[in-house]
Amino acid sequence: MEFSAEMIAGLLGGSIVGDKNASVHTVSSIEGGKPGSLTYLSNPKYEQYIYSTEASIVLVGEEFEPKQEVKATLIKLPDVGAAVLKLLEMYNAMKPQKKGISKMCSISEKATVADDCYVGDFAVIEAGAVVEAGAKIYPQVYVGDGVKIGAGTVLYPGVKIYEGCRVGKNCIIHAGAVIGADGFGFLPKPDGTFDKIPQLGNVIIEDNVEIGANTCVDRAKTDSTIIRKGVKLDNLIQIGHNVEVGENTVSSAQTGIAGSSKVGQNCFLAGQVGIADHVTIGNRVMIGSQSGLDKNVPDGEIRFGSPALPGINYHRSFAVFKELPELRRRVAALEKELKK
Repeated sequence: MEFSAEMIAGLLGGSIVGDKNASVHTVSSIEGGKPGSLTYLSNPKYEQYIYSTEASIVLVGEEFEPKQEVKATLIKLPDVGAAVLKLLEMYNAMKPQKKGISKMCSISEKATVADDCYVGDFAVIEAGAVVEAGAKIYPQVYVGDGVKIGAGTVLYPGVKIYEGCRVGKNCIIHAGAVIGADGFGFLPKPDGTFDKIPQLGNVIIEDNVEIGANTCVDRAKTDSTIIRKGVKLDNLIQIGHNVEVGENTVSSAQTGIAGSSKVGQNCFLAGQVGIADHVTIGNRVMIGSQSGLDKNVPDGEIRFGSPALPGINYHRSFAVFKELPELRRRVAALEKELKK
């Protein structure tokens, strides 16, 4: 389907600079733009590409004034980021939707699956499971005994949800994620071996949560591991048993949260953050990449490093750290002089 600059500007409330009849049928990055594609400029450091892009239409901010000729038609907008989000949501909604229940899936007679759900090939839905209206269960998904999947939730291929877990409404769980595997609990014995501690709880995922590919959320030893509503977890994240992640918290890839820790609301955890067991992180906390936390963090704090330090302390310490080779050389020179 093609869209003209005039149609896009009308939809987004923008003004056109250039050919109002310019048309697009796909989207692209600004540096990789091709004829017939729509792209955007929201970060000034990419401005150089607007003068060479082959894209037919570029969305720009209202204040943008080109420093040289631009071949593409421009659509000026108050908020480029919001406009791009709106267009992408529309494009995604227009894609063909999966429907129907495959004859090659396995659904227990004791399971309840709403009529308008999609269930793909080789998916397994066990006894007592409930899959609510509009949910999409892609091929090779496993939904265990007594699991509840909320309305509109999407489970992509290969997702495994162990028995007794709960997934809320309008969640997205990406390929290979495992929800409800046993928490890592073992009791050391005098002979050096270990006894496994039974993990008898479950995982509760509230509404509007997105969980990335190959992320694992372990079931609780008792009670529940809880992912509160609006949480967004990237790929390859490990959430330990009895952890609670607060509402609207976001975590980048390869973060690990050990058992019984609590993360507050509206926090941001960058990539490869490690949180030790029984640590409490307050609300609105920001943690930099590769930081390691073994102590509680109050509300609104920023932490960097391993062990993590408050933001300003970390930057001061790092400034000193960079000077250590020179300081060592000067100390050695002073010691030489003292010996003389």
